[in-house]
Amino acid sequence: MSSQLIDKFKQLDAYAKTLEDFRIKTATGAAITVTGAFIMILLFLSELHTYMSPNISEELFVDTSRGHKLRINFDIIVPTISCNYLVLDAMDSSGEQHLQMDHNIHKRRLDLDGNPIEEPKKEEIALSSTTVKQNSSEIVKVTCGSCYGAAFNESQCCNTCEDVKEAYRLRRWALPDLTTIEQCKDDESIEKTNSALKEGCQIYGYMEVNRVGGSFHIAPGKSFTINHVHVHDVQPYSSSVFNTTHIIRHLSFGTNIKSANTAPLDGAIGLAKEGAVMFQYYLKIVPTMYIKLDKTVLYTNQFSVTRHQKSVSSNHAESGMPGAFFSYELSPLMVKYTEKERSIGHVATNICAIIGGVFTVAGILDTLLYHSLNAFQNKILLGKTG
Repeated sequence: MSSQLIDKFKQLDAYAKTLEDFRIKTATGAAITVTGAFIMILLFLSELHTYMSPNISEELFVDTSRGHKLRINFDIIVPTISCNYLVLDAMDSSGEQHLQMDHNIHKRRLDLDGNPIEEPKKEEIALSSTTVKQNSSEIVKVTCGSCYGAAFNESQCCNTCEDVKEAYRLRRWALPDLTTIEQCKDDESIEKTNSALKEGCQIYGYMEVNRVGGSFHIAPGKSFTINHVHVHDVQPYSSSVFNTTHIIRHLSFGTNIKSANTAPLDGAIGLAKEGAVMFQYYLKIVPTMYIKLDKTVLYTNQFSVTRHQKSVSSNHAESGMPGAFFSYELSPLMVKYTEKERSIGHVATNICAIIGGVFTVAGILDTLLYHSLNAFQNKILLGKTG
């Protein structure tokens, strides 16, 4: 009785075996077997890599977060303008203006080949343009230096080279040759002026601004405001002599994330082919939240960019200043990325599908090749006997 049940149970075998003597092993079958095994291994490794990497889901919703400062990270090289003549200014749409905002910024002097001349220096914010630094060991002479005709009244004194420059700036007059000004003869201004176009500069660091739309720019000349208008003084040079070609090594608004578009401008080059050129970058910033598998939350920003450039030399009617100008505005929407673990059941199903699919296709291909070769050989034999 038990042997009959076992025999009936054997009838359910879907994988009936043939005798070893009736099995034929061929070279084509061996080639297909090796190829199929290789394909299985490759697909298995691919599936394993997919399983090991987290699944990232995306969500889009209105940004209601408040209180976060906007951190701007950058590293920009200007190959043909010295650090003494380059100024970084930032302002936002709320009216807060940061003139020469460089307290978190470093400048490194470069030669025209891009090699560092000295170690980078952190620039400090000047309290005013007329501040005079004096050594305690020096004897302070109470004198009234000439402003060379630029004084507004007889009591106005210009005791330093900066005082003379400021007086001419307020008059909106062209600055004379610095070597003819007594206050500038022992000043570093002449040396700085002579090296203005003989060196390059790397400006890098970060700054934190209010989380509203705004702008920042890197341009030659000392920045100041006249009648609520932001201007740059490049005297004794003309603005058309400055080549504002620049290399954006890095620009981001927060933490870098590989799977997000946080630094699309990295490696971009702005090439000034003629005269003074004003480079304008219009950035659309999208706030981004990234949640890792360990529930760590990173706040950063992605952005897209539109670039435009125009010549502002004296030969063109276009108005503007030479330099690199970045204008940004924030999107009201936020993107949320969440890392999630992949299901082990999904991986097991895919592996079974890989093995079964490759095995089945390989079997079909082997059968077709076997019968085709046999038919071809039989025709050849018939032809010889005929």
